[in-house]
Amino acid sequence: MAFSLEDMNELDINDLKRIGTAPAAVRVILIIILCILVVVAGYFMVITPRMEELKKAEKEESSLRRTFDEKAQKAANLDAYKQQLDEMRQSFGALLRQLPNKTEIETLLTDISQTGISSGLEIDLFKPEGLILKDFYAEYPIKLKVTGRYHEFAQFVSGVAALPRIVTLKDIEILPAGEKSGVRLSMELTAVTYQYLDEDEAELEEQ
Repeated sequence: MAFSLEDMNELDINDLKRIGTAPAAVRVILIIILCILVVVAGYFMVITPRMEELKKAEKEESSLRRTFDEKAQKAANLDAYKQQLDEMRQSFGALLRQLPNKTEIETLLTDISQTGISSGLEIDLFKPEGLILKDFYAEYPIKLKVTGRYHEFAQFVSGVAALPRIVTLKDIEILPAGEKSGVRLSMELTAVTYQYLDEDEAELEEQ
């Protein structure tokens, strides 16, 4: 028996109650429609949420892989980092040992003065300015005015650089010593040494 879509449109609820007695063609079509509806409903209700979860899981996996690769690389270089840190600590310790402590400042001042005298210079001014606090150290500037010749200035600078403690020279100004001084010159400068401060000393100096 032939069956068309018009026949489907004419079906009412009572017809559905009698589906068991409906023609075979109608039952086949209804079964196909039900199957399609089940598949579509399953896709939107089950498969689509699962696909979203899968995409989210893939993104998390990608992020975890990057994190793992970064940590694996850091772990692989850990020994090298430790070695660099040890070298930096040794270098820093060596620099700190070149900074005079509070009791060594007076000795260093004497060394600078003696270096000037041994270089043949006349010391006209030697004025320690006192400590200037920084972060973990303090600067100790010394105003100097000396008279001598170029080669004596060079010898003095070289001697200061050879001292076991760090001393920097700045604000250097060289002028004629006077109208009758001949080749003798006057040099004004600031010699700066540095003092390491531990936490207790820093707090006391700030007070």
